[in-house]
Amino acid sequence: MQYVKLGSSDLQVSRICLGTMTWGVQNTQADANEQLDYATDNGVNFIDTAELYAIPATAETYGKTERYIGNWLAANSSKRAEIILMTKIGGAGLHYIRNGKGYTGKDIMPAIDASLKRLQTDYIDVYQLHWPNRQHPHFGRHHLGKINLTKNDRAKEEAQMIEVLEALQEAIKVGKIRYAGLSDETAWGIDAYAQLAKDHDLPQMVSLQNEFSLLHTKDYPFVVESCVMNDVAYLPWSPLAGGVLSGKYLNGNLPPNTRWTLVNRHGNFRDTQNVHAAVAQYVAIAQKYNMTPSQLSLAWCNSFSWVTSTIFGATSMAQLKENMAAFDLSLSQDILDEIHAVHKQYPLPF
Repeated sequence: MQYVKLGSSDLQVSRICLGTMTWGVQNTQADANEQLDYATDNGVNFIDTAELYAIPATAETYGKTERYIGNWLAANSSKRAEIILMTKIGGAGLHYIRNGKGYTGKDIMPAIDASLKRLQTDYIDVYQLHWPNRQHPHFGRHHLGKINLTKNDRAKEEAQMIEVLEALQEAIKVGKIRYAGLSDETAWGIDAYAQLAKDHDLPQMVSLQNEFSLLHTKDYPFVVESCVMNDVAYLPWSPLAGGVLSGKYLNGNLPPNTRWTLVNRHGNFRDTQNVHAAVAQYVAIAQKYNMTPSQLSLAWCNSFSWVTSTIFGATSMAQLKENMAAFDLSLSQDILDEIHAVHKQYPLPF
């Protein structure tokens, strides 16, 4: 296992980050225990969750994933010091989380306390803002006409950012969190947090989680450059694009108990003709070079020097083992050239 520094923090994290959002819907507590045992026994020290999880998000599953992780931590307390644990506070839009109004500085500490209780730990290594309260281009809203960015008020947003940073500073001061990070942010958001933290002597954001995969590369180069220049670790989530890059949904297939058979509040925006056409070509490349399509996609994410750690989850131990094996693979220039030829055909297929 390879370990790298997490942005401007002093944390060393594995190049694999274990995602957990299916725990509580598609996975049981026993499944979570088995995955955590295997991952940590094989060098993974980086675990990501959120107050929102499990996914699909409902009032009934809210906080369930954190409780699963907490139960495992309680039974494996000797491993806590070895683990870099991340969780997140949810933004605006869900009526059962802070009445759908998003987070303010006053919400930070109560949300941290609730996560600490569910996680059965006394500190969180990296506490993240799951998504901005303002309009943003994530979760399928990146195409033209989906949002109106001129409705965002810079002065209002910066005032709230300062308030949130001050609350995060207090949480760091009392030892409840070690660092803070972002998720589903834009280049402007990254730069604004960095500059405001510098101007007001507040904590720097050390990491960013954004969706990134062979089917979704909108962050390159602008968001990626912002991360590099601000020493913010870039952490791709959904590197398999909700599982479609595994090839399991080709030819109209809908295997039971998979993401596409479950109701998602954003709808299945990845199910397009161009997605399936691109995936078919990526599957052919993977087969040509004797790897699974999932391994090809994960090894491709891992090939970039500006990717700190790739976040992926699994609904079975077979998937977890297959996906972890991808990080032992090195893609030749010939493979990369074939991959990028397909990408040029389908740069933004959903």
